[in-house]
Amino acid sequence: MTHPRVTVFIVSWNARPLLEQCLPSVLATDWPALDVVLADNASTDDSVEWVRERYPAPDFPHLHIIRHPENWAFARGNNEAVRQAGTISFSSDYYIFLNNDVEVPPGWLRPLVERMEAEPGLGALQPKLLQHGDRSMFEYAGAAGGFLDRWGYPFTRGRMLFEMERDAGQYDHARTAFWATGAALMVRPAAWDATGGFDETFVMHMEEIDLCWRMQREGWTVGVEPSSEVYHIGGASLPKESPQKTFLNFRNNLLMLYKNLPPGPRPLLPGPFQYILFVRTLLDTLAVGRAALSGRGAEAWAIVRAYAAAHRMKGPYRAARPTRETAVPLPYRRSILWDRFVRGRRTFQELPDDAFGV
Repeated sequence: MTHPRVTVFIVSWNARPLLEQCLPSVLATDWPALDVVLADNASTDDSVEWVRERYPAPDFPHLHIIRHPENWAFARGNNEAVRQAGTISFSSDYYIFLNNDVEVPPGWLRPLVERMEAEPGLGALQPKLLQHGDRSMFEYAGAAGGFLDRWGYPFTRGRMLFEMERDAGQYDHARTAFWATGAALMVRPAAWDATGGFDETFVMHMEEIDLCWRMQREGWTVGVEPSSEVYHIGGASLPKESPQKTFLNFRNNLLMLYKNLPPGPRPLLPGPFQYILFVRTLLDTLAVGRAALSGRGAEAWAIVRAYAAAHRMKGPYRAARPTRETAVPLPYRRSILWDRFVRGRRTFQELPDDAFGV
């Protein structure tokens, strides 16, 4: 029996403790046609040396190490890894982009491959993402499939804003989603090629949501396969409270909305992005005020800087924006903030089904 060939890409920078903890599980994956590409972002620790000593090439021929000349972070680090893997003498039926802080059980790949094989139109797919420290809880970065509300705020099956749900099997049914987590993202090479991979301008954060949105614009679907589950430590690149993380999340979210929503029908007439931007500016101004009043001045300033940076950087995306006919609309037609704080809905299950377009 011929098995589809899967290449797992892991971008890493100065992360030997994480590699020691998580890489052994990836290399122990129970799949007969597997390549693992460790793309090192010019680490200054001894992580690459440790990997080479612990997993010598003669004994682990399916492990390949690529060393980037500088720290290209997540987006470019993965893009370059895919390009360079093409020069190594193997081909891939599927790519998986896996964070270096994700631990996997031996059989995690089989349900993902079987789902991809069964649905040729599926461009991207994620497993269920659980917390590494408490595997009964969903993990923030993707849980059981992601969505965007009418104002462009992300949420998932298993996470309502910053509140995580306990996994009680409530999201164990496979389905489509609007975006799949970049912590453990399976991609069909044809969909990757059609979109050009991650947007390197984003650096990191939101790049997987943007990629999934662009895939849908090309006619692909995105899914979640909860019969596969992995365990994410989280916060390995930037801690939750980092102002730089706040900056990247707000900036990239605005850029993503601009590039994937259509302009107005005629010059000077507002389109969906302008309408959303008006409301978002009001809501995010409240977030700035709340952060400032709570003594988190660096966070407040990061949001202001993100708006300024997004405005400066949006120009190159203008020509590639979709038309009203080719645009893929935001999937949840309500406000997740309104649902949570006014209607008191605390879980994904409590959201009305008829408000989803996916």
